[in-house]
Amino acid sequence: MIRARRARIVATLGPASRDPSRVRELANAGADVFRVNFSHGSQAEHARTIQAVRAAEPGVGRPLAVLADLQGPKLRLGEFADGVVRLRPGQAFRLDMRREPGDASRVRVPHPEVFACLRLGSVVLLDDGKVRLRVLAHGPDHADTEVESGEQLSDHKGLNLPNLSVPIPALTEKDRADLAFALQEGVDWVALSFVQRASDMAELRGLVQGRAAVLAKIEKPAALESLDEILDLSEAIMVARGDLGVELAPEEVPVFQKKLIRAARLRGLPVIVATQMLESMTHSPTPTRAEASDVAGAVYEGADALMLSAETAAGDYPLEAVSMMDRIITRVEQDPRWPELMRAEYPVEDADADALVAAARKASESSSTACIVAFTTTGQTALRLARERPLQPTLGLTPNLDTARRLALAWGVEPRVIAEVAGPDDLARIAVEQAVETGLAPPGQRVLILAGLPLGSPGAANILRLAHTPRR
Repeated sequence: MIRARRARIVATLGPASRDPSRVRELANAGADVFRVNFSHGSQAEHARTIQAVRAAEPGVGRPLAVLADLQGPKLRLGEFADGVVRLRPGQAFRLDMRREPGDASRVRVPHPEVFACLRLGSVVLLDDGKVRLRVLAHGPDHADTEVESGEQLSDHKGLNLPNLSVPIPALTEKDRADLAFALQEGVDWVALSFVQRASDMAELRGLVQGRAAVLAKIEKPAALESLDEILDLSEAIMVARGDLGVELAPEEVPVFQKKLIRAARLRGLPVIVATQMLESMTHSPTPTRAEASDVAGAVYEGADALMLSAETAAGDYPLEAVSMMDRIITRVEQDPRWPELMRAEYPVEDADADALVAAARKASESSSTACIVAFTTTGQTALRLARERPLQPTLGLTPNLDTARRLALAWGVEPRVIAEVAGPDDLARIAVEQAVETGLAPPGQRVLILAGLPLGSPGAANILRLAHTPRR
């Protein structure tokens, strides 16, 4: 099943969509990657969800990826004696570590790391920014604050500290258990939440040990200060605009979104834009015009993938949400101005392999070229090609099913699993056969072949060949 679009769709699975038949419908509607959110549900439920994706794959006819999204160290308040309290601007409100249930004057914060990083005048945001506090005094186990805005708080609401780096491990004990489980289940991607520094990704990579690809979720402003180092240790990133939007001013979020997309694209890392893409479709069969424009904007910027969260996990119209996103992406990519906007800047060619891949992209612009066929073992050749954003489709051929599934996230790449290639003389034959079989190359068209010798050895592409499909 070949899609008529290059940008990919990530769909979150949950109570509204984890049934095997629904997963198959979402894949047929255009979902490429399925996100399993470990912030909710049990491991037994996640196991059934992953099995549903694997069961859907043969019928869809293309590799499907599973993305395990770890919960991360979400900071939360304790409980209130009555469940809910009323606040008023200007009142005093204390954060402390006492175990007693809270009231309208105080509440427990069971994270000593929060108090360790507070400063006089620091802003504390509660419940996704609905309540704003200003720190007047603080100690190792408490903070006296003034309510600047907000009227209500309830149990276990989230806590954010804008512009402060909280010295808390990126992987909690729950995350470690969930990671071990996810790797055992054979997920293709692992996303780490609330990344703040490069050491967070280094720790994740050390635990994963190549059994899945690793993705950094950028949702803390602190991560922006060491972005290059984080990208060095990541195989993809997610622009997680939810928590990022809580800690940044609203007008800053689009600016940082563009910065993150550009940084990822220059490195050839897949980048996902996430959060509230089609939020109204959680309970409506159609999106707002603003949401449609938001999705289109990310496509024009050249994002590799766009993600649906509550829309498909818990919404009333999961299938309609995927179909709508597919329609918007497809329409944008039919815009005559889309290529010049999406390809406004190219990465710097810093190696011979980059130069060869750039040459393949330029050669593919000939009207007689039907597609590019990239032979790849680890996926790097196909990802280098995706970084160049060729307008002709890329067929990524690999003998490794894990590689094919990971490439489901890559812009414009149609991954397929093939048998090991016996020798260089077989490259043209296999490339043409696969291009014709998938419908990417009609009779008499040119196929560009990108590969690395020796075959089967991980490394950079070093040959570029031409072949033609037979005429009828």
